[in-house]
Amino acid sequence: MELNRETEDDRWEVEALFDHCFAPGRTVLSSYRLRDDVPPARDLCLVARGRMGEVAGAIRFWPVRIAGARVHDAMLLGPIAVHSTRQGEGLGAFLIQSGLDRAAVAGVERVLLVGDATYYARFGFHVLPDVVMPPPTNPDRVLGIWDWDGIAGTVERAILPCDAPWPTSDA
Repeated sequence: MELNRETEDDRWEVEALFDHCFAPGRTVLSSYRLRDDVPPARDLCLVARGRMGEVAGAIRFWPVRIAGARVHDAMLLGPIAVHSTRQGEGLGAFLIQSGLDRAAVAGVERVLLVGDATYYARFGFHVLPDVVMPPPTNPDRVLGIWDWDGIAGTVERAILPCDAPWPTSDA
């Protein structure tokens, strides 16, 4: 298994994997509105390829902000997918931990996701009762890790100085 940072050349293969795993209708989910016109955090997005070069799994992170009494930056983890032929090998956990390790090294203070609390607890995620995702998100599935003390508010799209659909710099 080879794990690398996702590049623009990987983009459509990764999108095909997400469609395979979640169905094309996945983009109607409210979490996708947080990604509209916002480039992913390229240095944190990873692609796992098998021996033949096929995409076996992928994970993406997106900048968001939590708007409350103060505005706080965060990373939204997701989507994460493992091809159906590779499930049960621990690849999903490997992608999550690798992505979180990269985020920690990059100085990311907080990560959130929408998912199953029981599954993600093993990575340190917990329910964020004071953080609200766009509806119709189940509040019991809004999870976070790291520095969430005292943070309350609504998750919103990040406001970035760049309007490029995908960062092209390796900086």
